[in-house]
Amino acid sequence: MAKTSKTRIKAAAVAVDVPQNREAAAAAIAAVGSASRNLQRIGAEMNDALAEIKEAYEREAEPFRREIEARTEGLRVFAEANRAALTNNYKVKTVALTTGELVWRMNPPSVRLVDTEENVIAACEAAGRREFVRYTPTLNRDAIKADPDAAAGIAGLRIGQSEAFVVVPFEAELAEVAA
Repeated sequence: MAKTSKTRIKAAAVAVDVPQNREAAAAAIAAVGSASRNLQRIGAEMNDALAEIKEAYEREAEPFRREIEARTEGLRVFAEANRAALTNNYKVKTVALTTGELVWRMNPPSVRLVDTEENVIAACEAAGRREFVRYTPTLNRDAIKADPDAAAGIAGLRIGQSEAFVVVPFEAELAEVAA
């Protein structure tokens, strides 16, 4: 008979240093603060290094971006001037060349507001075009939290609250130097 492997349900306990008195707890909080500051320092150094690297590559790429923009604009002027000949009197929208294609595309329609959204909604309603306005009911969670007794009898609604344990090491902010 073959052995079946047992699946371990409980996770192994993590070995942690548990303070035994107030002084040890204070020392642990100080260690958390120190580790947190070191972590922030490393993150800041990483972001500084990434910013320098990104800036260097952006500088290197900039001439190629400008070349692409200039050549694309030149191709657009050429294609528009010769569109009838290139597209067989506007029968096609794609022109195949030996190194690529010139393509005319219709972008999808877009809606732009030239007034505030509230004014446009009011204008749609005044014109009898309510189908142009979405009315999506949503729960007012702030009102529910403000009156939990009234919300208690509503099916499918539960108000929960939990307690979190947070370690807050004391830290002082550096004073900003006036320029």
